[in-house]
Amino acid sequence: MTARIIDGKVIAADLRIKVAAEVQHLTTQHGLTPGLAVVLAGNNPASESYVGSKAKATKEAGMRSFDYRLPDSVGQSELLALVRKLNADPAVHGILVQLPLPKQIDAQAVLDAVDPAKDVDGFHPVNAGRLASGLPALAPCTPLGCVILAKTVHKSLAGLDAVVIGRSNIVGKPVTQLLLAENATVTITHSKTRDLPAVCRRADLLVAAIGRPEMVRGDWIKPGATVIDVGINRVPGENGKSKLVGDVAFAEAAQVAGAITPVPGGVGPMTIACLMVNTVRAACAIAGLPAPSV
Repeated sequence: MTARIIDGKVIAADLRIKVAAEVQHLTTQHGLTPGLAVVLAGNNPASESYVGSKAKATKEAGMRSFDYRLPDSVGQSELLALVRKLNADPAVHGILVQLPLPKQIDAQAVLDAVDPAKDVDGFHPVNAGRLASGLPALAPCTPLGCVILAKTVHKSLAGLDAVVIGRSNIVGKPVTQLLLAENATVTITHSKTRDLPAVCRRADLLVAAIGRPEMVRGDWIKPGATVIDVGINRVPGENGKSKLVGDVAFAEAAQVAGAITPVPGGVGPMTIACLMVNTVRAACAIAGLPAPSV
């Protein structure tokens, strides 16, 4: 293995320490304690685990955590009423509605109902539009984490040839906008891209976010490139147990790349850390305070 491993756990832990210091400053100097409300509808075990991790991280950072658990049978009007209540609550600076939602709920309608100033997931069309226009915006947490990880390898991303695999509103499109803001030259690819391996081979920075286990092979990687693997795929492992793999064939890619994120332990930890960052940023903006240092 020749590639440097980009340790998302260590980088995320450092970021969370900085967030906690910022929260302490806001609390002692301005009497402002950021608050994050997380809404979970239904009994999805993965979502429940993820929500628990978010609540724990929020409390560890010294912020207020508001946890709302709704049954799988919750109606659209009830969920929208809760969102409106949280929009109006001055103690709540960030609102996160955990996806996926039960099948009877129009997820986009719920996301659209969140106050853009409190949209710490960065999914509201207003934040998406501001991000695309180069204006200050709350950016989705996973793309934000990807860029932070890339900047631990490259002092500047300006001028790098970046290739993004995937065009989702959750990762592909926003990470493209964030990379453009860093002055990278960005190509966004998808299922209709012709000769995808050839396009990837020219990338100084490759971001894989396609949701297909180990699709990106070692011979797709430019020697010395930085590879950010967003994929989290559960596949059969040894002794009948499953294991997590990314969208990149790690063992192959690590022989060619200059730096690479592992799965797990790469992008994943950064998502929650960046949620903490967004909550602090939202609290400062709502309170009319200068942007925080994180």
